[in-house]
Amino acid sequence: MTCSGKKVVIDGKEFVLQEAAATPSPDGVVIVRTRSAGVHVGVLKAGGAGMVRTLLDATRVWRWRGANTLSELSQKPGDATYTRISEPVPEIELTECLEIIPCSAAAATFLRTPKWPTT
Repeated sequence: MTCSGKKVVIDGKEFVLQEAAATPSPDGVVIVRTRSAGVHVGVLKAGGAGMVRTLLDATRVWRWRGANTLSELSQKPGDATYTRISEPVPEIELTECLEIIPCSAAAATFLRTPKWPTT
């Protein structure tokens, strides 16, 4: 077996690593991490200046499991039994935005579905 970069040869056969690209969310869903208001998910409204952004049809992610970072959570669904996501609000203006991460289609569906125990 030999390895070079993204190629490996096993028993004379060459294999090339191909990254599996996540399908982007068709409606442009993003995760926004703020300095003091937590983590929100929604569609980024055009405009915004400095660290202020507006999300449409936004949910708040209160806690999550199944991904180590928000970058990972933006690409794959987390653990539905532990993750807590609020009911959506039509629009929210967020100040002190630190990060805006585009979501994959699968992650967007997961993050926009409220998950909160009713008991």
